[in-house]
Amino acid sequence: MACLKFSISLDTHDSKKLNFIVNSSQLTLAGYVHATGVCIVNPISKLKHIRVSSLDTQSPELSEPNHADIPKSVDERLVLTNPDGEFRKGRRNIWRRFLGAKKLSKDGKLEPNSGSNGNKNEKEAKPMFVPEGEGIGSGSDRGNALDFDLGGFRSDLSLARCNLILERLEKGRDDEALRFFEWMRNNGKLKKNVTAYKLALRVMGRRQDWDGAERIIDEMSNYSGCEVSFQVFNTLIYACHKRGLVKLGAKWFHMMLDTGVRPNVATFGMLMSLYQKGCAVEEAEFTFSKMRSLKVTCQTAYSAMITIYTRSGFHNKAEQIIDFLTEDEVNLNLENWLVLLNAYSQQGKLDEAERILVSMHEAGFSPHVVAYNTLITGYGKASKMDAAQRLFWNLNDVGLEPDETTYRSMIEGWGRVDNYKEAGWFYKSLKNAGFKPNSANFYTMINLQAKHGDEEGVITTLSDMLSMKCQYSSVLGILLQAYERVGRINRVPSVLKDSFYRHVLVNQTSCSILVMAYVKHCLVDDAIKVLQDKQWKDSVFEDNLYHLLICSCKELGYLDNAVKIYTCMPKPDKPNLHITCTMIEIYSVMGWFAEAEKLYFNLKSSDISLDMIAFSIIVRMYVLSGSLKDACSVLDVMDNQKNITPDIYLLRDMLRIYQRLGMLDKLAELYYKILKNGVPWDQEMYNCVINCCARALPVDELSRLFDEMLRCGFAPNTITFNVMLDVYGKAGLFKKARRLFWMARKRGLVDVVSYNTIIAAYGKSKDFKNMSSAVRKMEFNGLSVSLIAYNCMLDAYGKDGQMEKFKKVLQRMKESGCASDHYTYNIVFNVYGEQGWIEEVAEVLKDLKEYGPGLDLCSYNTLIKAYGIAGMIEDAVALVKEMREHEIEPDRVTYINLISALQKNDKVLEAVKWSLWMKQIGI
Repeated sequence: MACLKFSISLDTHDSKKLNFIVNSSQLTLAGYVHATGVCIVNPISKLKHIRVSSLDTQSPELSEPNHADIPKSVDERLVLTNPDGEFRKGRRNIWRRFLGAKKLSKDGKLEPNSGSNGNKNEKEAKPMFVPEGEGIGSGSDRGNALDFDLGGFRSDLSLARCNLILERLEKGRDDEALRFFEWMRNNGKLKKNVTAYKLALRVMGRRQDWDGAERIIDEMSNYSGCEVSFQVFNTLIYACHKRGLVKLGAKWFHMMLDTGVRPNVATFGMLMSLYQKGCAVEEAEFTFSKMRSLKVTCQTAYSAMITIYTRSGFHNKAEQIIDFLTEDEVNLNLENWLVLLNAYSQQGKLDEAERILVSMHEAGFSPHVVAYNTLITGYGKASKMDAAQRLFWNLNDVGLEPDETTYRSMIEGWGRVDNYKEAGWFYKSLKNAGFKPNSANFYTMINLQAKHGDEEGVITTLSDMLSMKCQYSSVLGILLQAYERVGRINRVPSVLKDSFYRHVLVNQTSCSILVMAYVKHCLVDDAIKVLQDKQWKDSVFEDNLYHLLICSCKELGYLDNAVKIYTCMPKPDKPNLHITCTMIEIYSVMGWFAEAEKLYFNLKSSDISLDMIAFSIIVRMYVLSGSLKDACSVLDVMDNQKNITPDIYLLRDMLRIYQRLGMLDKLAELYYKILKNGVPWDQEMYNCVINCCARALPVDELSRLFDEMLRCGFAPNTITFNVMLDVYGKAGLFKKARRLFWMARKRGLVDVVSYNTIIAAYGKSKDFKNMSSAVRKMEFNGLSVSLIAYNCMLDAYGKDGQMEKFKKVLQRMKESGCASDHYTYNIVFNVYGEQGWIEEVAEVLKDLKEYGPGLDLCSYNTLIKAYGIAGMIEDAVALVKEMREHEIEPDRVTYINLISALQKNDKVLEAVKWSLWMKQIGI
């Protein structure tokens, strides 16, 4: 039995010493106390059962406990008090003589010793040290501690006394400790006083005052003549290790190396453990490399490095560290063996892991359940459950009992290979052994039971989860995911019973999760039933939930389900704007415009102010229904609301509506409003404005806008190029048109419409050479000459009287098999009529009636004009009657052509009658 030697010097002038030999079964501390003056001690049997540090008998400095060598625990220092923190009456206190032979009064205050020969100043001085339990650092009484006054300390205190005071203050009075440390600096007590600096660094580490710590280290080496050892830096590294401060720990380590201090085993152990927690690969690699270069062997460092690489997936590097274990002749401890097992198991190298297990036993280590659990987990991840089962049954053979990790790993392994029977057996065994399943086990069992259709098992597992205080919403989410994964969500209503279903009805979150899942899988009736049975009352939340359900149906394309949910939802007195607008959008997509418009009228009658999104939806509803004028009226209502600012999408809709209605003034007004309001322009906006406002804006403005689009890096689309070609062509800006055409062709955006546009532009300007050239290029580039191009050439040659070329174009059309349209026939009627070729007109008319699309309004108007030129007045009047028979209403052009024909043929009275008829019908 080990013994403790406790040696105390009673007086500096007394050569006698008292030696106590104490059996270790009675006292668990070891230490030597050296102090000058009288020393009074409490009975040793009353000392606290704690760790202590020794007081060096040969040096005035206090040797600090090397707590940094044991990073997992904090070393405590000597406290010579009773276990209850009180001083026993009738006993003399060790601190009394130490503090200048002062005694404690009955009220706990320090009083001068009447037997002392001290001078007057000593008697009047304030207490410079307070025993534990009555002041400094005393647990629950710290808040009631005596005031700390530095004026009560004498400047001639020895270093040992100063260090003891500082040590006591460091235990729990950080501010006072730093103040006293400053007092020691001012009184010259820090010269070569390493202990004081270490204590101050502990305080700095707790307060995370890293700048102050750095200044202290600089002061130690440059001003106080202290040797900066590894213990100094270990103190700070330990503080970083305790708080998980990876970067700061690395900083102190680099500073340690920069100052030439050699790290010890504890340094590397704390750092590598810190890097393992923070998964700091680069810093760990540097530190580990430094450790090997210094020939320091730290088993913890090897384990940490292997673990870091394994967690990061760097398995090859982990094996390199394993090789270093042999190369560096490291004596493996249990942690090293377990880390090796885990490294190979994580890689799936289970044969190697088995060999490691055998080697571990051969090295003298007893079988360990963690080792077996690691292998079982590895086999489970590799889906080799036969091997995992073998290891499980071998546990009893080696004298081990399965723990909860063993059972949990077996459940997960069997679940991974979809063996519900075995997983269920281990799940029951886990519970029978008194262990509790974890969340992964619950998840595995729920998924297996859902897949194998075991509803009763699901109900049991749900009960287990709730008994483990799992949140209802989380349990419900796992349940829904499991059934959703196997496509059997329709079985969920059968397992949601009793207390679970009652919870769903009273909890908004769970209710929302459930009905959303039902709606997603078209179980609308079940969702509606839950919503009708719910017991919570929150109208705002309920509206939001219904809106979310309807939007989900819309996004999934289940529009009928959205209508069903909307029909069944409770209808408040005042309609919900967001729900109503969503239903308007859904009805519009379904083509139920009457229902959509009815909802719009309900919003108007309820005096609800529409927002910008509501206006956008209603406008699109009318656009889809083809009621552009109604859409325009909605836009007028929106303009009257001063607080509505259209977004870029609504602005584009407005531009398209005004363009289709030919409202050029509105287009120009809106365009300049967009410029004034500073609306951000994107590529789509540029294309839309140019395409819609081509006829409403001056050519110069369109050209400027197009150039600005190019400067901003936006790409015009084919339609934009064609629109600008048409604008330049009609304006006679052929140089710009050709440059634009070349740009479009370079970008691969030239199509048939582009050629048609440029051909029409050349034709209208009678530039027949370029027109013909454009037609040839069209054919050369692999495009067939379109009907529009033929019509443009016919119109150009016909109006210019080039009848030979006109006929050649007609012949070319017939040879190419290009069918004529109304525009072709009307051009021919007009050209032949202008030439007075009435017989050719009759032939074309006969062809039109037999093979063509029939006469339209323009055809009749052109024929009336041709008959008038040919003097066939009766035939012209008969055409008007024929138009009415075919339900084609004559327009102003019809009557003007007829009146002109009558006047040219001296039928003045008839012309006057038709003129009066025009006025009578308001044309």
